[in-house]
Amino acid sequence: MKVQSIDRAFDIMEELSREPEGLSCTEISQRLNLPTSTVYRLLYVLRVRNYIHKNESTNVYRLGLGFLELTSMFLHSLELKTEARPYLRTLSRQTGQVVFLGTEQDHELVYIDKNEPFDDRRKYCFIGQRQPLHCTALGKTLLTVYTDDEIRKIYKIKKMNPMTSKTITDVEKLIEEVNLSRGRQYSIDDEEHVLGHFCVSAPIYDYRSVLIAAVSTSWDLNSIEVHDKEKNIELIKECARKISIHMGFVENQTEKVASPTIRE
Repeated sequence: MKVQSIDRAFDIMEELSREPEGLSCTEISQRLNLPTSTVYRLLYVLRVRNYIHKNESTNVYRLGLGFLELTSMFLHSLELKTEARPYLRTLSRQTGQVVFLGTEQDHELVYIDKNEPFDDRRKYCFIGQRQPLHCTALGKTLLTVYTDDEIRKIYKIKKMNPMTSKTITDVEKLIEEVNLSRGRQYSIDDEEHVLGHFCVSAPIYDYRSVLIAAVSTSWDLNSIEVHDKEKNIELIKECARKISIHMGFVENQTEKVASPTIRE
């Protein structure tokens, strides 16, 4: 059952959300084809609840802090692991491989969750385990928030130790790889961390369009064909996209992402 006054109140808030500079009562009335008296009455109630703010000098209405507080409480209640878990399970089932969720702490990769196929007897990382950023697909994805100079600064402090003969140990080559990863929205680890293993990772964004984590899957190079490799890349990108949406991310907003501060 539709409650007309509630429906109209939402129409007003949605209209104001599309106008950062705000609208007058008359403009809202004209846009929604509602009587000015009705719009004024609803605006009054929304103002009392702090969902609408009125500029007294211009008589223009904008969304208020009450609306921000309400949405912030919801957004802060979202837990990455909780939101990601069903998608990790689906990706693991689709690929038949182990799937990882990771974030960055002190310029290191930290595994925060994983999902393994039921019949997989191989032993993988423990939750909380740390790995280098420079030689893992997850790590390269997490590095995409940094500028070239920030990456150089990180690796003036941290060592790029070789894990295999294929590990990138030159910072300029790493920067090239990170820039490539940023452009295509996925990263790879081609035997750079473990010989014989290939790994793909994609970024996860939150409601601020900030990269907050990454998801990955890996497999033995002898276990799948080239066409399966391309299919897995698309599956992991789609998995990351779905998790991002559940974290409040609005697509096509990644240009707003800001680099975190480099800690000395």
